[in-house]
Amino acid sequence: MNERRAFIAMVGIAFVIAIGAMAGQIGNAAGPAPVNLGSAANFSVLAGSAVTNTGPTTTDRDVGVWAGTSIGGFTGPPDGTAGGGGTHPGDSTAQTAQTDLTAAFTAANLPAVASHTALGGLTLVGGVYDSGGATLNLTGVLTLDGQNDPSSVWIFKASSDLVTATGSYVSYINGASPCNVFWRVMTSATLGTGSTFVGTIMAQASVTVASSVTIYGRALASTGAVTLINDRFLTTTCASAPFLIPPTRPPFTIAPGATATPIPAPITTFTPAPVVAPTATPITTAVSSITPTTAPTSAPIAAVPTAASAAVSGTQSLPSTSTDDPSGPLTMLGVALTAFGILLLRGRPVRHL
Repeated sequence: MNERRAFIAMVGIAFVIAIGAMAGQIGNAAGPAPVNLGSAANFSVLAGSAVTNTGPTTTDRDVGVWAGTSIGGFTGPPDGTAGGGGTHPGDSTAQTAQTDLTAAFTAANLPAVASHTALGGLTLVGGVYDSGGATLNLTGVLTLDGQNDPSSVWIFKASSDLVTATGSYVSYINGASPCNVFWRVMTSATLGTGSTFVGTIMAQASVTVASSVTIYGRALASTGAVTLINDRFLTTTCASAPFLIPPTRPPFTIAPGATATPIPAPITTFTPAPVVAPTATPITTAVSSITPTTAPTSAPIAAVPTAASAAVSGTQSLPSTSTDDPSGPLTMLGVALTAFGILLLRGRPVRHL
């Protein structure tokens, strides 16, 4: 009887281990809860002192300022165009949004799971990350991996300022959404020329956006100004932003089933013009000369794989960071113990081992 009770206890423990392991995996995948922006979510651009724009910047949500009252450069084409409810220069709508922004900034101050000063080249799952007391900078590509969980959330906390380099951008894979990315900046944020940024910037001071920047999110500043130059804000459509691939040094392998939309300008360097031109020439030469030594001309053979190898040779397969794998060590241990216990309880030949 004691032996039977021991077997039952072992089976129970095995189930607890298996269920606990899977529950922990699900919890780790999603990260923290999304930051509640309140009415500030209705704004693409919100400043504390002033909004200054140069060129045809476009937003698909409101542009506002409070306690300041100055919004410059949003008078419509050829200047900036504000979507949503238009502009809010120092009105009650902007004031309420600033109050909600303050609450969101406080709520985003969660304990970090890791510290990263330089974000370029990293692939991160949902979680809270800080800059370890230094400037938070991005040069190159930051990849956010949703691990097939659309509720995954990223919160980046800059101890001082946030700076992104020219041409840098944030990419996301496996169900990650820019709507669930938040940047809590203690001072100011500066986005480099031609960069692509993802998420909501909540800066305590100011936000400066250089020329030709695309933001899938928001630029929100509590006390300072927001400065723009011919930029584009896609706030309402952040969930459908393209999956970006660096054309020169891809730091990751595209996940199965992911649809890649390359950046138009750089990809033109891989236009297969040299492949088409020499293809007809060597075939004609081979047929006319009927000489075995000249038929396999080296030029077209080299040209064909050049573009393909350029796209593949720099690809680096990342190690899996998934935490939702049901075949983890704890889960397998639980399953093995459960099966062993059931066989013993049923009096199978295992008892003779």
